[in-house]
Amino acid sequence: MDKELFHIIGVTLRMSFFSTLISCIIGLPLGVIIETGRFRGRRIMKKTAGTLMGLPPVVAGLIVYMLFTKYGIFGSLGLLFTVEAMVIAQVMLITPVVICLTASVVSVSGKNLSETAKGLCLSKSRSLLLFIITNRKALLGTVLTAFGRSIAEVGAVSLVGGNIQWKTRVMTTAILLETNKGKFSFALALGMVLLLISLVVNVLASLLVKGEKTDD
Repeated sequence: MDKELFHIIGVTLRMSFFSTLISCIIGLPLGVIIETGRFRGRRIMKKTAGTLMGLPPVVAGLIVYMLFTKYGIFGSLGLLFTVEAMVIAQVMLITPVVICLTASVVSVSGKNLSETAKGLCLSKSRSLLLFIITNRKALLGTVLTAFGRSIAEVGAVSLVGGNIQWKTRVMTTAILLETNKGKFSFALALGMVLLLISLVVNVLASLLVKGEKTDD
């Protein structure tokens, strides 16, 4: 059981790390652009991101399943029931959250920073970087929210991953399975580990924020 427990934790962390990383790479810049940019379709993009924040996990999982199933558009890639498919489903769920939270953070300092960027004659890419760096402390909370949603997800990852032992089984799907089997001790152990990981991530984030405040 110990070996299986460590494998489940490893798969969970790998899936959560990459889904959070990809979602933030996509969502942070888009959140800044949507909030500070002035272009046609901006409001539609913002409303779409807000709507997708409430996308049910099973719906995201179903979409990915249909895309990567044998008869789907990307069926030839053979990604269904893999960690990669789980990451794709997670990115679909998390990216809108990152976009909306980033836009909310940037809206507070957006006007002043836009004027600063114009005054310094910064390019669009450097202006984007300025917004992210200036708001890095607040955006850290966005990253943590994304990670928290990723590590706690059940529906989508179960659908596209298949909860396959020694392959795609993660902590949340394992807890559900072991509880249904009546193996409460193993399910409880997984639950405690899940809580511990969340605690460690939040403590590290708090230390980083305190460290930056000390440097300032």
